[in-house]
Amino acid sequence: MLKRVLDIAIASTALVILSPVYAFVAYKVRKNLGSPVLFRQVRPGLYGQPFEMIKFRSMKDAVDVQGNPLPDSERLTPFGKMLRSSSLDEMPELWNVIKGEMSIVGPRPLLTEYLPLYNAEQAKRHNVRPGMTGHAQVNGRNAISWEEKFKLDTWYVENQSLWLDFKIMLKTVKKVLAKEDISAEGEATMTKFTGSQHD
Repeated sequence: MLKRVLDIAIASTALVILSPVYAFVAYKVRKNLGSPVLFRQVRPGLYGQPFEMIKFRSMKDAVDVQGNPLPDSERLTPFGKMLRSSSLDEMPELWNVIKGEMSIVGPRPLLTEYLPLYNAEQAKRHNVRPGMTGHAQVNGRNAISWEEKFKLDTWYVENQSLWLDFKIMLKTVKKVLAKEDISAEGEATMTKFTGSQHD
């Protein structure tokens, strides 16, 4: 209960303080990438229940001759890379936190298509609300393997505390300022999860 109260307090305060930045980023997204300004996608939340996560859009709508989206590396513009490296694209998720769909700290909400691919241990990541930042984000983020990332997520679920959340938030600020571990090696973002090698 205290974690939820702190989530609401932090997210509400951040929205008020950062509202000029929010408006400026929205303007720049509209100018550089057009409409819509926000990217919306259904992700699994607490206990795997779906919710609509919102972020600032960071990719252009580029498709091939068959109408299929081009790879991330071809749709991610320099402006989009700047948004991601600064984590400014994550700002709208503060609304998800206020609505109770996300927390400030928790395992990142991944794609719904991954749900059937988790083993029992990895599925524990859904025993808490997904977060804007998390234990895996400050310990490698997209520069580590999926297996390492899930181990960090489940460790957080089993050891969560307000003090741990506070340390993760401080580490997040450092990571954002240093712009570390934004993408996997040789990838524009992160390679897709295709299932674990071990049950």
